[in-house]
Amino acid sequence: MPVSPDYRPEPHVQELGAEFFDPVAPADFPMTLLRFRNDRAAASVGLEALSDEEWTAHFGRFQPLPDNLPQPLAMRYHGHQFRVYNPELGDGRGFTFAQMREDQGGRLLDLGTKGSGQTPWSRGGDGRLTLKGGVREVLATAMLEALGVPTSRSFSLIETGEQLMRGDEPSPTRSSVLVRLSHSNIRFGTFQRQAYFQKGEQVGQLVDHVIAYYYPELAGAGDQGAALMAAVVARAARLTARWMTAGFVHGVLNTDNMNITGESFDYGPYRFLPYNDPNFTAAYFDTAGLYAFGRQPESVFWNLQQLGGCLTLVSSSEPLIEALNGFGPIYRRELAGALLNRLGLLRGEEEAEVAFANATFRAIAEGGQALRWEPFFFDWFCGDEARAMGGSRAALYGGEAFAEFRRLLKGFAPDRPERLANAYFADPEPQELLYDQIEAIWAGIAERDDWSALHAKLAAIEAARTAWGLG
Repeated sequence: MPVSPDYRPEPHVQELGAEFFDPVAPADFPMTLLRFRNDRAAASVGLEALSDEEWTAHFGRFQPLPDNLPQPLAMRYHGHQFRVYNPELGDGRGFTFAQMREDQGGRLLDLGTKGSGQTPWSRGGDGRLTLKGGVREVLATAMLEALGVPTSRSFSLIETGEQLMRGDEPSPTRSSVLVRLSHSNIRFGTFQRQAYFQKGEQVGQLVDHVIAYYYPELAGAGDQGAALMAAVVARAARLTARWMTAGFVHGVLNTDNMNITGESFDYGPYRFLPYNDPNFTAAYFDTAGLYAFGRQPESVFWNLQQLGGCLTLVSSSEPLIEALNGFGPIYRRELAGALLNRLGLLRGEEEAEVAFANATFRAIAEGGQALRWEPFFFDWFCGDEARAMGGSRAALYGGEAFAEFRRLLKGFAPDRPERLANAYFADPEPQELLYDQIEAIWAGIAERDDWSALHAKLAAIEAARTAWGLG
């Protein structure tokens, strides 16, 4: 393969040893038909020069990348699923395929899979991914990245030619294998597994590994477990705040679905809010609303508590509790910052930020179903009141519910207001990724093998990402 100077393989996961993973073989698929490749993400790790044939060989047949992992590794972990502990988890339909450094910033990134075949942790499952599930994740990661949410990136989607039976969608249905580019596959559940078996030495080994490769700034900390806890709390608070301002509902916030770098990943039954509703759930099986939109901060904090419990094997309780107690204040600051970022406004004094954030969320709530989530941020981008009041939703904004929002808005300056000159902001409506839109895209693929709507939607999301410049 053509190796770019920007391709810097560093397969450090091997250093953890056999206690943490199982070498596995990928499935031998009847076909490998490339449906999506993320060339922008590939360029960030020096793999953009691969031909489609080479791409398919590496990300459909999983031929090892040069100087990288010689064999895929299925990671071992445990986790709480809807707050019930499950000691029988692990990578059941995926594996870590490669690790390399990012071109800009030098982060250590993983290429991991979903739907690549059975592993020792498949628990009777077929280890496969439906094509619809792959399409949904490609869309989710594109939209979240555009909205400034720390997220894995869908790197590759290949249709694999099998017919899968599923109880929650029309079957038989088409199959695929997805490759993600992520900032670590080490989950809260990775720590939980070692703590479950009371393996304090392995918990300490994990702490050392995570600090060495993901939090090197903590290398000199006296209590490294507590220092790591505080850092993960801060990252998790930032991620949660970004979900909330994106109007995103993850759907399955189990401890095995959270990683130690504060990056969102694994998008199953996700949803984006059509309008503000704290009780909105994404998963049809979440009948109690445990992971409803408005309960996501609570769920993340609960998961952090479970991680903190694992770290008591290597750190004393007091600094771990102190780190956990920092979640609330950090989340409130991050939420205000994320809101200002989404509205294209510069930061201000903390008290004023909090007051403005409260007023904004009250206004969106009082706008009800008539005011969809994404159009609000579109109309008020960079605080341009004349633009918002000249649009189709002016009647909503002129009412009493928005009086305090509009008054407090005047205290914040626009951030890079030249962004409003982008053609995107001349459109009558913003980009959204609602359930019905995803279903319509899939219907074209399922019924006519028509991929044009997917490609058009991804292009439109990319145009929005460029216009927003949220980063």
